[in-house]
Amino acid sequence: MSARLQPEPATPAPVIACTISRDVQHFELLIEDMEAALGERWGDLGFADALAFLEQPEADSLRFVAIALDSEDEADLGLVIDVIRAAKAKGIKVILITEDVTPASLHQLLREGGDEFVPYPLPEGELARAIERMTAPPPPEIPAQMRNTLKATGDRSGVVIPVYAMAGGTGATTLAVNLAWELAILDQEVAPRVCLIDLGLQTGSVATYLDLPRREAVLELLSDTEAMDSDTFMQALLSFNQKLHVLTAPLDLVPLDLIGPPDVERLIETARTNFDYVVIDMPPAMADWGETVLNAAHLCFATLELDMRSAQNTLRFKRTLQSEGLPLQKFRFVLNRAPGFADLTAGGVSGGWRIRSASRSRCSCPMAGAR
Repeated sequence: MSARLQPEPATPAPVIACTISRDVQHFELLIEDMEAALGERWGDLGFADALAFLEQPEADSLRFVAIALDSEDEADLGLVIDVIRAAKAKGIKVILITEDVTPASLHQLLREGGDEFVPYPLPEGELARAIERMTAPPPPEIPAQMRNTLKATGDRSGVVIPVYAMAGGTGATTLAVNLAWELAILDQEVAPRVCLIDLGLQTGSVATYLDLPRREAVLELLSDTEAMDSDTFMQALLSFNQKLHVLTAPLDLVPLDLIGPPDVERLIETARTNFDYVVIDMPPAMADWGETVLNAAHLCFATLELDMRSAQNTLRFKRTLQSEGLPLQKFRFVLNRAPGFADLTAGGVSGGWRIRSASRSRCSCPMAGAR
């Protein structure tokens, strides 16, 4: 009589992720998105339990942890930081899920090792995209021609030129990129050192204009400017034709308040001491560090078109600067795509809108000219 073979029980799939929070039931959308992305291959821990678990061999299978916190957790931020450090020590990625957390606390958590940030309530599909980014293979190496070979000197006192847009599509980024390039090739014998900084943290497109990749190094730099020196700043730059040196916008969308006035001041000052010209492509929204840029600027350009939205925004912009006591006299307004047959002299535009006009452009300058 032969024995009947019994099927071996299926080996459970290893847990590859874990949520860590004070009470995961407070983050119901996170539970739903974790189940949708990972099925049963994830677990849940409190902050204290997470510290003990991360020291065990069972934690070796984890690919990432999702740390969820709200304003109540800010009172014990040290414990959260300890969890992040323990995860990073084992090579585990960290996603920060935050609700009503102050920018200062978020900045500190990102600096301690947060790899991704997703606000709560979770935007649809955003957690899955964050997981995909973290588990994707590392990006290819930067091509040799794009690597910055310029060394830090710290002996310059560069001219700072921010460029603003009075309305979308008026050519501010085009002007910033082409202005920086023209300055870089101003003197072929003694080429000026020119840096182009994209402060459009969310929608900046300087990298797209110049066909440069965005890098994680930019977010790392902006997340901890206190530790930044001239060498680390130069390492975060990319080179365009070995003449123009560019700090692109971050790889991922980040909040404008990721950086504050002290961060921007350090960034601009570091750029000034290493370059002759620092051109800054400004975001469309005014952040709390906008005044820092204005005070550091030697000359500002603002692009506009001959339409009602540009006129209204320009007057609102002017009134805001005057009411805050900010230096309106630094601004030169550039009228883009101006028709050649109309009476659009600089004096006419300046008198009608009561602004100081610098020039007019009949069309957007093609980027091919910079190549």
